[in-house]
Amino acid sequence: MATIRELKTALRETLEARGVLGQLKARIRAEVFRALDDESPTRVPPLSHENLLINELIREYLEFNKYRYTASVLTAEAGQPEVPLDREFVASELNVAEDSRAKAVPLLYGLLTHFLSSKGEHKGKLFLRGSAAVSSQEPHGHRNAES
Repeated sequence: MATIRELKTALRETLEARGVLGQLKARIRAEVFRALDDESPTRVPPLSHENLLINELIREYLEFNKYRYTASVLTAEAGQPEVPLDREFVASELNVAEDSRAKAVPLLYGLLTHFLSSKGEHKGKLFLRGSAAVSSQEPHGHRNAES
């Protein structure tokens, strides 16, 4: 007869093999964050425009890859709106035009493909400037109450 320890090990291995254990852990984390958020008297500060767009790109990627619980933690923890932003709006804000094939995958894939494929076209590196809305001292790119 199998011992309790052997049954636990077999159950854990089965759940891991089916990919369920990771989902359960992520779901528990999401629910813990949601419970803490509900009880917290202080709300997450409003998102900067840049972080709203960045989080939306990440959420679209997570949901496309079926990381739904991770996406729910991101949404709860970042104060992202529950309803995703319209993809055409995000593309427009990023000054991105898409063909029908590009619309089948998250915008983040298209942005990455653009930069990877244009490596040879530019002799130098792309120069990135710091955002005026996000200072390095503000956690998560949130604006503080004084800005």
